[in-house]
Amino acid sequence: MKVTRDTPNQLIIANTPWFIGITLVIFILAFVGPGIFLMSTGGEGIWFGLIFALGGGGLGFGAFCAFVRRVQIILDRHKDSILIRRQSVFGYEAVEHKLSNLSHAEIESTTSRGKNGTSTLYRPVLVLEKGMSAGRHPIVEAFSSGSGSHRLAEAVNDWLPSKPGQDRRAVGTN
Repeated sequence: MKVTRDTPNQLIIANTPWFIGITLVIFILAFVGPGIFLMSTGGEGIWFGLIFALGGGGLGFGAFCAFVRRVQIILDRHKDSILIRRQSVFGYEAVEHKLSNLSHAEIESTTSRGKNGTSTLYRPVLVLEKGMSAGRHPIVEAFSSGSGSHRLAEAVNDWLPSKPGQDRRAVGTN
């Protein structure tokens, strides 16, 4: 995820997984194309081509549905809102919270143990301390390694006012 807009009145953080989406489309085409070619040759190639196209293409399509999700978070002072938008092959979801209820962003972590030892994975969460939506709200559903989650939480915390009603930067227009 990366910050696409950072003004005193609005912070927009977005993730559009172009690389994984394009890679999976190429994977799908690598199976469907030869599968269709084999089906067009006739004879026993029809069944092999059909299995090749549906098997490989189906796996690629399943991975595309599971992993390609666009996420956008908009924190807007003027509207006093936090808008979390998620879009995938299956549809669009938008969740809105009041910005005035946001306390801070922090990191959730989980530890997994495997053959190569233990590894820690992270995800950023928004902490709402009051209102109907009080609680911890993950920005992304999956945990990941690396510093991206920490950078995201830091960007949100830096953008938030240091004291209620006071911004760290001069408030201007968008």
